[in-house]
Amino acid sequence: MSIMDLLFSFKGRIRRSQYWLAALVAGVVFGVLINVIIGFTFAANPGALEQGQLPPIVWIGMGLAYIPLIWISLALAIKRWHDRDKSGWWVLIGLIPIVGGIWTLIECGFLDGTQGPNKFGPSPKGINAPERAF
Repeated sequence: MSIMDLLFSFKGRIRRSQYWLAALVAGVVFGVLINVIIGFTFAANPGALEQGQLPPIVWIGMGLAYIPLIWISLALAIKRWHDRDKSGWWVLIGLIPIVGGIWTLIECGFLDGTQGPNKFGPSPKGINAPERAF
C-alpha cells in the first residue's frame, strides 16, 4: 500500500502498527504546522500575545490546515474498522461521548484484525495469502 493510499483512501485494511505510526506522524506534522502559523502571527504582531487574541485570518488558516488531518484520521480509522471486519460507518461510534472514544480506541488501537482475508480485502499481515510462484 502506497503512502497516498494509506493516508487518503478509504479502501482496504491496515495493521495496528500502520494505524498508530501514521496517526502519530500526521498529528506531529499538523501540530508543528499550527504552531508555525501561530508563531508567525505573534512574530508579526507581538501585541496579539498580550491581548490573547488571534486575528480571524489565523483561525481560518488553522481551520483549513485541519481539513487534511480530519480526512487522514477518517481514512486510517475506516481501514482499521475494515481490518476488524466491520463497516467503515463504525467511525460514527466516536461521536458518542466518552463511550465512543473508548470503544474506538480499543477496537482500532488494541485489538487484532481479522485473520486472513475478509470482505474488505486480504490480510495486511499476509496471513492466508496465496503462495507466489518463483
